[in-house]
Amino acid sequence: MTDTIQEEQAVQSELTAKFPALGGAIRIQRSRRIFARIPHEQFHDCFDYLVKDMKFNILTVITGTDEGESLGVMYHLSRESRIVLSLFTTVPKQNPVIQTVTPYFPAADAYERELVDLLGFQVQGLPPGFRYPLTDDWPAGQYPLRKDWKPSPAAPPTQAEKNEVKDV
Repeated sequence: MTDTIQEEQAVQSELTAKFPALGGAIRIQRSRRIFARIPHEQFHDCFDYLVKDMKFNILTVITGTDEGESLGVMYHLSRESRIVLSLFTTVPKQNPVIQTVTPYFPAADAYERELVDLLGFQVQGLPPGFRYPLTDDWPAGQYPLRKDWKPSPAAPPTQAEKNEVKDV
């Protein structure tokens, strides 16, 4: 690695010193791009430290993934120097509970609602609001981004739908 990634290496060193569980779990992909995997039990403390102390105070996006037996969530954080740090953690698929990050980033509610609708996460502390992006009549327990998802068979059309005149 060259001296063009000194700041990234400083971030890696500081995080590893503060959170030893990250030892070996931080990868500098290239200039301005860092990936870190953290055990879920330490996620909140690490996230808080990144935002408040290390000034990763820009949330660019939240990505949810189906990892097989678990669900993953990656928070892509940035700071003024334009370094993007992607913090990844997993939770069991049978109990996919995470805490909201809306106290840090109020706009995170849209991303968190996607996690709920599309993957079935339970986001504790998420303020009440509309479903997003699925419609209100989407079947409960149907998470279309899960690898094991199978669409429910379509309900047969009602008599009114059969009788409806179609514009051609």
